Amino acid sequence: MGPPRCSKSGMNGDIRRRLEQGLVPLLPQAGADFIERQLHYIELLERWNRAFNLTAVRAPGDMVTCHILDSLAVHPYVRGARLLDIGSGGGLPGIPLALASPKRTVVLLDSNGKKVRFLRQVVLELELANVTVVQARAEKFRPAVHFDTVIARAFGDLLALLWIARPLLAAGGRVLAMKAREPTHELQRLAGEGVSWRCQPLDVPGLAAQRRVIVIEPCVAV
Repeated sequence: MGPPRCSKSGMNGDIRRRLEQGLVPLLPQAGADFIERQLHYIELLERWNRAFNLTAVRAPGDMVTCHILDSLAVHPYVRGARLLDIGSGGGLPGIPLALASPKRTVVLLDSNGKKVRFLRQVVLELELANVTVVQARAEKFRPAVHFDTVIARAFGDLLALLWIARPLLAAGGRVLAMKAREPTHELQRLAGEGVSWRCQPLDVPGLAAQRRVIVIEPCVAV
């Protein structure tokens, strides 16, 4: 059975063009199936958002820029075969990243039952064989296999994220925190935690607002 197709009537031509144009600098190798699945995901997000309030972004066209392209802008910084999306919510950035790397195992973690229900429906409809949805608090989540990358898009404090993510990291793993701008005070609080970090600007096509990813890596003892 082939990948699900987005209804052409559900996503108009302007939305499709915005996605296709935005993908040129981010994932120039993206094919038709990838684009259709991303559009199907936007369609589901827009529909379920009416009842579940998954995101403050309401218009599908804005979802392309603020959600899909924003999530994919961090793709070059994701490392390894296993990715954990902490506080995945509506599936961001985990679902766009899972679609971009179908051979990578992706776990979407959230404690909210309604959001988890939505995520499981997305996984079912998009036939995402590489994605698992887990309902649990991140502080209590202890998987059998650790992760090469732990990512969070809407997590408030870097130090708190590091404390939660560190027990979940495989050797040589990294934490990615997506932020609007460089969180200078939060970065200062990482001193003495045995990690290195760098703040990388993200270029999101069509988005004027600043975006950053903080790459945090535990230092290797000599």
